Amino acid sequence: MENLWRAATGQDPSPEDYKGIEFWSNPERTGWLTKQGDYIKTWRRRWFVLKQGKLFWFKDSHSVNRSSTPRGVIPVGTCLTVKGAEDVVHKPCAFELSTGNATMYFIADTEKEKEEWINSIGRAIVQHSRSVTDSEVVDYDSRR
Repeated sequence: MENLWRAATGQDPSPEDYKGIEFWSNPERTGWLTKQGDYIKTWRRRWFVLKQGKLFWFKDSHSVNRSSTPRGVIPVGTCLTVKGAEDVVHKPCAFELSTGNATMYFIADTEKEKEEWINSIGRAIVQHSRSVTDSEVVDYDSRR
C-alpha cells in the first residue's frame, strides 16, 4: 500500500519498489508521456519505462542508467483499467490508468503512441494478474 501511495503522490519511490529490475536494459516499452500531477494539476513531460510489471518515470531519457533513481513507480498489477481519457481531460491522445484508489492521467504525443501505451500496459496488467492469481491458487491448495 505504501508503494501505491508513493506512486499516487509522486514522491520518490523506495529502492524496494524497483529492486532487482534492470529498467535501463531491454524494457518492454519506453517513451515520452505527459503526466498530470496528483495534487497540483499541472502537466509535466516525463520519460516512461515499462518493465517487469512496473511503470517507471524519469525526468528525462538521459538519466536512465544503472545508477538512476526513478521519480515514480506504478506497479501495474495494482491497476484495474487503462483506457482512453480524451473526454475526461479534454486533450487529444489522453489516457488513464486506474487503481482501486487513484486514477492517473497521461498524454501521448500521437494517437498511435497512445494506443501502443494502452496495449502495452494492458498486456502487463493481464500478465501480472495471471501470475498473482496462479500463485494465490497454489497457496490455497497448499493450505489444504
